[in-house]
Amino acid sequence: MSADKIGAKEIKTKNRRSIYNYIREHGSASKQDIVVDMQLSLPTITTNLDYLKKQGLIDTSGKIKNTGGRNATAFTYVKNARAAIGVDITANHITAVAVDLSGDIVSMDRQRIAFDLEEDAYLRKIGEVTESVKNDAGIRDEELLGVGISVQCLISDDGERITYGTALNFAKKKREEIAAYIPYRNRLVHDSYAAGYRETWTNRELQNAFYISLSNSVGGSVIIDDAIYEGNTHKGGEIGHMAVVQEGGELCYCGKRGCFDTVCRAGKLADYADGNVEAFFKALEEGDVTAKRLWDEYLGHLTAAIHNVRMLFDGRVILGGYVGAYVGRYMEEICRRVDERNPFGDRARDYLVECRYKVEASAAGAALFYIDEFLDNI
Repeated sequence: MSADKIGAKEIKTKNRRSIYNYIREHGSASKQDIVVDMQLSLPTITTNLDYLKKQGLIDTSGKIKNTGGRNATAFTYVKNARAAIGVDITANHITAVAVDLSGDIVSMDRQRIAFDLEEDAYLRKIGEVTESVKNDAGIRDEELLGVGISVQCLISDDGERITYGTALNFAKKKREEIAAYIPYRNRLVHDSYAAGYRETWTNRELQNAFYISLSNSVGGSVIIDDAIYEGNTHKGGEIGHMAVVQEGGELCYCGKRGCFDTVCRAGKLADYADGNVEAFFKALEEGDVTAKRLWDEYLGHLTAAIHNVRMLFDGRVILGGYVGAYVGRYMEEICRRVDERNPFGDRARDYLVECRYKVEASAAGAALFYIDEFLDNI
């Protein structure tokens, strides 16, 4: 008897989620459309539509024109019915975005401030930037699903504390310390995981991919069947610590020598232009000899890593992060170098892509975990 009740409840939940997703994907639909396409009974559909309307998830004020009679009610998806906020903490900025149920950014605030979790003023700034995008987007408390906090760290199983964070001095901080001035439900998210998830969430062609984040530190994320693969101990995708320089390599922040991070972090290019990645690429475009030499060395290491990732995962590879935002005009050269290493004849242009989201990827990705949780529990 109990099993029957559980089964009935699961079917009811599945039907409701399916009806909502149908309207969400189509934008708007009549009741008859749903009956015909989903092959569900009229009472089932009517009951679930009433529920979704009461929750404010669909709107019924519109009409669908019908040449054969009275216009039908249009059940329309309300993408701003709920929202989530993502906050990305980096060495020199705090970026916050508000994201609606379609994954679209509806508000953004980026503040330049030096990272320092020991300063109360810095923690307050995290809360202020969060509140700023919430107010700008007009999100009411009951509509806010949560705040995802993107950090350049490894995170514990329960998501409550930093287990490894030496790229920046996170010093094994707890979530509640970092989010001291965020008065909403919140969670910590690995920044590379968040950025990779942002890239694949809105692109159905990228269900399996490896995202390489080329920022102040180098990271990565593995996406398999639309889900982040974290590995047994949440270190999946840590491409920055692959050993790529055999002898005499530069000392990495992790304490080892020869890590991929030491040769492909954004600073290897930006340091030539006073820490400005954009200025480096401007110099490169203008034919600066030193910039060209640095770029050539950089590409040697990067294309080797891309090749190795392709050999391991045989899937799409996405170049993201600060450097990934500027590689568009150099993709032909990058692909050529990768192809030179490939023994199977695969063409890099068929699987290697630049990131679509240049600045806000980690912040938006951190918010999407709350959007997914909501959509999975309609």
